Amino acid sequence: MKQGIVYKKNIAAGIVWENETGYHFQYNATYLQNPQHGAVSRTLPLRAEAFTSQTMLPFFDGLIPEGWLLEIALENWKLDRRDRMALLLTLCEDCIGDVSVKKTKRR
Repeated sequence: MKQGIVYKKNIAAGIVWENETGYHFQYNATYLQNPQHGAVSRTLPLRAEAFTSQTMLPFFDGLIPEGWLLEIALENWKLDRRDRMALLLTLCEDCIGDVSVKKTKRR
């Protein structure tokens, strides 16, 4: 299982992960207790239940670079362009905007 911690304005908002059933995102309970932090995205409103999809959740897919920047990343990190989770965890630790994703260690 691949997973990462999702930060909004440097505050841990939740966890995004991929497993055999698809892609998932869930807000941290402590983040939900403080609603002034706001949702990570309009498409991911604040709620306790996990968001689930067979494909990469569109908001997170949109964080992954495209075009020439993606090509540079693929070449430098030897990533598979079809492995959206690996791209997200490798390339989105320092994104433009207030959301970032940091890879967690495997257990």
